[in-house]
Amino acid sequence: MMEIAYVCEWEKRPKSNHCPSIPLVCAWSCRNLIAFTTDLKNEEDDKGLDNAFITNIITPVDLSHMIHVIDTDHPWDVNSINSGHNEVISCLEWDQSGSRLLSADGDGQIKCWGMTEHLVNSWECTQSSSVDGDPIVALSWLHNGVKLALHVEKSGSTNFGEKFSRVKFSPSLTLFGGKPMEGWLAVTVSGLVTVSLLKPNGTLLTASESLCRLRGRVALADIAFTGGGNIVVAATDGSSSSPVQFYKVCVSVVNEKCRIDTELLPSLFMRCTTDPVRRDKYPAVTHLKFLTRENSEQVLLCASSQMGSIVECWSLRKEGLPVNNIFQHRSPVVGEKQPMILKWRILSATNDLDRVSAVALPKLPISISNTDLKVASDTKFFPGLGLALAFHDGSIQILHRLSLHTMGVFYGSSGSSQRVGEEPAIKRQRAGGPTLHFKALQFSWTSLALVGVDNHGKLHMIRVSPSMGQMLDMNTLLRHLLFLLEYCMVTGYDWWDVLLHAQPSMVHNLLEKLHEEYMRQNQALQQVLSTRIVAVKASLCKLSSATAARACDFHAKLLLIAISSTLKSLLRPHVLNTPDKSPGDRLSEICAKNTDTDIDKVMINLKTEEFVLDGPPLQSLQQLIQWVGDFVLYLLANLPNQGSIVRPGFGFLRDGASLGMLREMLVMIRIWGLLKPGCLPIYTATSDNQDSMFLLFRLLTKLWLCSRDESHPQDPDETLIDECCLLPSQLLVPSMDWLPINDGVITKVQSKHPLRLQFGKPYTLPGVNPNAQVEVFRSPASQRMDHLRCLHLGISPTEDSKACTRCGCVTMLRSPNKTNAMRQWEQRWIKNCLCGGLWRRIPSTLT
Repeated sequence: MMEIAYVCEWEKRPKSNHCPSIPLVCAWSCRNLIAFTTDLKNEEDDKGLDNAFITNIITPVDLSHMIHVIDTDHPWDVNSINSGHNEVISCLEWDQSGSRLLSADGDGQIKCWGMTEHLVNSWECTQSSSVDGDPIVALSWLHNGVKLALHVEKSGSTNFGEKFSRVKFSPSLTLFGGKPMEGWLAVTVSGLVTVSLLKPNGTLLTASESLCRLRGRVALADIAFTGGGNIVVAATDGSSSSPVQFYKVCVSVVNEKCRIDTELLPSLFMRCTTDPVRRDKYPAVTHLKFLTRENSEQVLLCASSQMGSIVECWSLRKEGLPVNNIFQHRSPVVGEKQPMILKWRILSATNDLDRVSAVALPKLPISISNTDLKVASDTKFFPGLGLALAFHDGSIQILHRLSLHTMGVFYGSSGSSQRVGEEPAIKRQRAGGPTLHFKALQFSWTSLALVGVDNHGKLHMIRVSPSMGQMLDMNTLLRHLLFLLEYCMVTGYDWWDVLLHAQPSMVHNLLEKLHEEYMRQNQALQQVLSTRIVAVKASLCKLSSATAARACDFHAKLLLIAISSTLKSLLRPHVLNTPDKSPGDRLSEICAKNTDTDIDKVMINLKTEEFVLDGPPLQSLQQLIQWVGDFVLYLLANLPNQGSIVRPGFGFLRDGASLGMLREMLVMIRIWGLLKPGCLPIYTATSDNQDSMFLLFRLLTKLWLCSRDESHPQDPDETLIDECCLLPSQLLVPSMDWLPINDGVITKVQSKHPLRLQFGKPYTLPGVNPNAQVEVFRSPASQRMDHLRCLHLGISPTEDSKACTRCGCVTMLRSPNKTNAMRQWEQRWIKNCLCGGLWRRIPSTLT
């Protein structure tokens, strides 16, 4: 049910502070970035960490003041930020986009971190606020009003709009026009709530207010949001005999000043304190969390002692207010209703547990109701239903978040897990259990993985089965993974944790089913998701050596779509009045109707004045135009080898849409070549009078005619295949450098054996050449490529480069271009790669 995928530890483990009071915090973003802290201390006599991968460290240094950021596919490439916090970091919180991070410490300092040059391994502090000397106990970004509901009961529907629906939810604070205002909210140990708002001009607007008139100590707190735009804060002084207080917080801006209004809500006492048997057994409240950040009506509480813990789940409900007997005989007024009050009621509680060290709550937005159990039993879909408890003996339990029934157990000592009902395994004695235990625990955004940081500073990645250990047939498991892949496509979240469960044998079926579901959506939604589904398919194909060539095809398709849209965007209508269709749309329409194999005859039907561009932009785009020309030649020259599916390019031979796109671009390039011959693709021909583009367009049109009707594709005729066989004797066929080496761990964790990794030391399988899988797709001289600019960098590049964390696409960090047209192309990818992945800086020796 739960298995360790990998463990990453420090190469030279620093000394531990061994202070149980030092908290460890961990946060997992929707872009699969993990930020965490450790309680390790690097002393003068033990240099500890290698400075090659920890930046800005001056020994001696307390590593509990540092923030470590990794992406899950390259956990060894840790970026350790010297945060500048003077006290231990108590909170870490990612924003909704997964690109900014908040950190808070025990001195009241709050810092906002952003990526430097949009690189995941380079961070800088962009904003900060403070409540001097007042430790922060809870921290959260203000809500942006975006909430999506996932309907498990409709997972069989063909409409994405029924599976995933937008829920009406108001932002915490809005600007003019209803745009959500960015900012954060924190709760301090003295009972103060502080709000910092990011104004559009970049300045910070800060205000603080007491949670209530009588300020008291707040040991634990959590923050949730309501659909009406209000904020709810839960707070406790840490004693289980004291009430857990709830406050409504309203934030507004009045006369350019931030205003905070607070209101006391109904409170509760933990039930264990009213039980005579347990009254003094669990004196301290150690964990307080709302079940979801968008639901302030359900809360999880954990009370502990040195020997054990107990967990309770409470729900806020409306109840009728009982009326005194004196007023019961009064004649009721017409339409009068019984007065209602809000009251906390306990939903469930556990029996006595081992001592809890960490709690993780699921982020998957499924509905929280009593029907969850029925839906789960009917669909066998459990992600998002379970919460995780880590114990001091090193084990982890998954409990149902409403009933708190045990769904599965993971034993850290052996790395094994058991299903509920396997009594001998669950009841076995573990008195001499491991000293390792998790001090911080976080679920991924699809709840298919857990990350934990133990008391020795190691980071553990644990895959959590979507079936929670139940035996499922292959079709049901595929349906669950497909449902979550669709959810990631719609939301834009990273799907890395879903790939943890996709075995190589599943890849083909997942690709087919994903394409079928995508084609059932309406045209508008297909257009929105057009590049995202290609990126998902490329990620799936990398999991199996049998489909590695198709991964090359999908990456090439992303580049093709991007180049096509860029070249079309350069076209301008000849007359000023806006036509019904843009020049690019008219080009697509005319090329789709005109099936002539003569490129010059197709040009006659176009308004060539719309294609007139200045010389410098055309010349600067030559490397992109050259890639299009080389790609067409490569596809046609490999048409006779179409029976071999392991060769890259096979997927394009029956892709009518992509072939039509290539055909349109050849027409554009032909027209531009009349204006600026220097922008034309360069071919090495065996004959001086060979019109290469005329020949390629004629063969490409014949191939396109065979596959333009995707419902009834035809095989190329013998004449076309014979002509393509002669191409290598007429033109020199280029060797395409398809994809960079994929050095992420996702292709290496498919086996059940956990990987042992070290921070700062890239991982390679023992005795296996990491280039082996894709070496057949590389140019013979191992020329390194800038995959976005389509430039050769040489065998040993000297330029600093960046690589995509998802697909491995490499491009230079600094732009060598000065023309506006090429800068426009480069600006498209300054934040994200073609596939939507994030960038990380890589040394020139690794390019």
